[in-house]
Amino acid sequence: MTKMILAALAGAAVMAIGTQAASGATLDDVKAKGFVQCGVNSGLAGFSAPDASGNWSGLDVDYCKAVAAAVFGDATKVKFTPTSAKDRFPALQSGEVDVLTRNTTWTLNRDTALGFNFRAVNYYDGQGFMVRKGLEVKSALELSGAAVCVQSGTTTELNLADYFKANNLQYNPVVFEKLEEVNAAYDAGRCDVYTTDQSGLYSLRLTLAAPDDHIILPEIISKEPLGPAVRQGDDQWFDIVTWAHYAMINAEDFGITSANVEEMKKSPNPDIQRFLGVEADTKIGTDLGLTNDWAVNIIKAVGNYGESFDRNVGPSSPLKIERGLNALWSKGGIQYAPPVR
Repeated sequence: MTKMILAALAGAAVMAIGTQAASGATLDDVKAKGFVQCGVNSGLAGFSAPDASGNWSGLDVDYCKAVAAAVFGDATKVKFTPTSAKDRFPALQSGEVDVLTRNTTWTLNRDTALGFNFRAVNYYDGQGFMVRKGLEVKSALELSGAAVCVQSGTTTELNLADYFKANNLQYNPVVFEKLEEVNAAYDAGRCDVYTTDQSGLYSLRLTLAAPDDHIILPEIISKEPLGPAVRQGDDQWFDIVTWAHYAMINAEDFGITSANVEEMKKSPNPDIQRFLGVEADTKIGTDLGLTNDWAVNIIKAVGNYGESFDRNVGPSSPLKIERGLNALWSKGGIQYAPPVR
């Protein structure tokens, strides 16, 4: 019991430090140091991964760059901290990173007990399963008795247990802390099945020795709204991070792209004029503590949401993932942004 009490007190202390670090001063701190520090995945193609020269790219990387563009008018004013599933939350709680843009699922516990705030969802996902074609498995319901590779410290691990229990199936978990360890174990044949968010499976399949020998099963067993998290206690920073995403969604809704954003400033549409900061007496920037061209700076740097999606995970990328739920609300998806006014 004593150990449990001490552990609880230690956790509370960490949260207190993180909350204190976020108490209304994050934007000032970011401006003072001259960059946004982002916690990202250590290497997940399409979301956040460095190339041989150390240059980062991906949907989550674009999100971080969008925040930097909004704050500084310069998307290069970012630094990336690679994090594992286990150490990503302490990194945010302690103030090591300003924002966590790391394919992280928004859950009640994380939104409350961990002291974080979520709101924007830059990728609607769900957990799936990947197996070797040689197993001749067509459904996750045929996996009873299988050895399943899974990463510890994730909602994936919990969802896996729930799914197999609910369907009265047996399985042998093969658990690793680091993503690279899970990948290597599956590729080496130490387990029959790999489970994680379905988008992650598409990404990870590209890294296997023989990608075409593996299939992703049709079942989606969970809701995984992936998006950025910030520490509680700083509403202004929370709003900036949230509206960076909404700006990209609204831009796509308006048909504004990185190529035509300057021309679109001449649009007679008052909503577009307001959004791009050219309407007289607009306060769309000052209300956030930014300049009125913050949305323009985002679009110039990373494009609208559709451009970022297509480039990183969609048809123009090696992953070739369909938009699905991540299409705009007006095109059969659920990506939707509040109005800028």
